[in-house]
Amino acid sequence: MAHQLLCCEVDTIRRGYPDANLLNDRVLRAMLKAEETCAPSVSYFKCVQKEIAPSMRKIVATWMLEVCEEQRCEEEVFPLAMNYLDRFLSLEPLPKSRLQLLGATCMFVASKMKETIPLTAEKLCIYTDHSVRPDELLHMELLLVNKLKWNLAAMTPHDFVEHFLSKMPVAPESKRIIRKHAQTFVALCATDAKFISNPPSMVAAGSVAAAVQGLHLGASSGFLAPHRLSRFLSTVIKCDPVASSRGAPSEALSPPAPQDCLRACQEQIEALLESSLRQAQQSPNPKAAEEAEEDLSCTPTDVRDVSL
Repeated sequence: MAHQLLCCEVDTIRRGYPDANLLNDRVLRAMLKAEETCAPSVSYFKCVQKEIAPSMRKIVATWMLEVCEEQRCEEEVFPLAMNYLDRFLSLEPLPKSRLQLLGATCMFVASKMKETIPLTAEKLCIYTDHSVRPDELLHMELLLVNKLKWNLAAMTPHDFVEHFLSKMPVAPESKRIIRKHAQTFVALCATDAKFISNPPSMVAAGSVAAAVQGLHLGASSGFLAPHRLSRFLSTVIKCDPVASSRGAPSEALSPPAPQDCLRACQEQIEALLESSLRQAQQSPNPKAAEEAEEDLSCTPTDVRDVSL
């Protein structure tokens, strides 16, 4: 009889089912209140960092996204890792030579928070082409969590997408498609420093709106019509025009309307997508993707450019 008690879940990863009971207004209000407590500084490139520029962050973020995709990480891992990276850089000056180490460490910690089987230090070091040692990564992990005061359960745009979808009166299949595209936009936004100034709920709302627009799901009338969807999302996140444009000149005569903030965010996302697609068409690199299957240290993005 003893053999009947054996656990046979070793070969497959068991994940918890989404809990629909958490998709309610009370939880959403708590998330909207909590998102600002884990927000990075908008001006850390000017006020804190002496060597690191937005272009360097872009290179490392793109590499981190490639690693997460290669390892089939949960969708939440990459945005959460970028939240850790931006918050750390808001607090601590860092030599540009250690930016990839920080990026690897942020993925290491984020995967522990969100994955059933987290990324290992050894595997992440392989992805750095052994420019980082496991003991360095573990030391940086301790520094990271201390600097963040162990406040690791940060809100990311990914957390808000499901709340928006649960409130949208559209077919389940449409929700599935919108979710997939919105998650892609969320990851893309996390690679661009311009979106640091937007709260996660705003990025999530802009991503959902951009997904609907790009999929041509919104007719001139109906719930998914651009103006109706924009009004709905603005109401759901109760976006404050002032908070949504952090870093905007204080002498502005009048703050933009909530829908204008959301529309501006959506347009930024669409412009970023267009730019990324154009860049991908100009520099295709299928060979690197094939080699990555065999060599984990070979990702399309070469992070050594950061140190140049």
